[in-house]
Amino acid sequence: MKILLLGGTGLIGKQVLLSLVFYPQIKKVIVWARSSKSPSNPNVPIEVIQVSWEDFQSGKVSLPDGLDAVFCCLGTTINKAGSQEKFKEIDYEYPLLAAKQAKEKNVPGFYIITAMGSDANSSIFYNRVKGEIETELRNLQFPFLGIFRPSLLIGERDEVRVGEKVGEFLGNLIPFGLLGLKKFKPIPGEYVAKSMIHSLLHDKPEKGLPPQVKVYENDILWEIGKDHSF
Repeated sequence: MKILLLGGTGLIGKQVLLSLVFYPQIKKVIVWARSSKSPSNPNVPIEVIQVSWEDFQSGKVSLPDGLDAVFCCLGTTINKAGSQEKFKEIDYEYPLLAAKQAKEKNVPGFYIITAMGSDANSSIFYNRVKGEIETELRNLQFPFLGIFRPSLLIGERDEVRVGEKVGEFLGNLIPFGLLGLKKFKPIPGEYVAKSMIHSLLHDKPEKGLPPQVKVYENDILWEIGKDHSF
């Protein structure tokens, strides 16, 4: 299998690359990143291509041919982006542009990280944008669309996100499982990454069937991540 990874320098993108050693079915990974620095994996050929989204938007660069899947791990926060407009550019416009081109190139699978609570009709801007991109991707009718909705993420980042640090603290303090709140429990980024790969290998669209959409909520991501820990 040959996949394109968008957002390979982020928390989940890095975990995708580190996890690939356990999946010999994946023969090549192409990483698009703003920086040429990206985690390497000696067991999987990884090609890191430094791409600016301005060049992608202008048509100077395009998705490679022969892909089996696109993993979209792009994501930021409004605080880091600097404005709601910039946040929507990164979390909505870039993924949609990539998805449209993937559809044109007949890529059979598109896999994207959104968020718990994604809802195109939400009064909360963050959740609304996440819901809007889900709606647009559904409309493109990929043979298979995987949507992954994690709660607060746990893991090492290049920058500190206060909300996620608080979530990690609460995750260690509160017995979410015993309280029936597992859906809300903060989740390690590696569990989300492994769930994406698990979906790639097991959610096979069948010829002749309508386009398939599968949504992985946070509690399911926990179950898959725990079952596929190494």
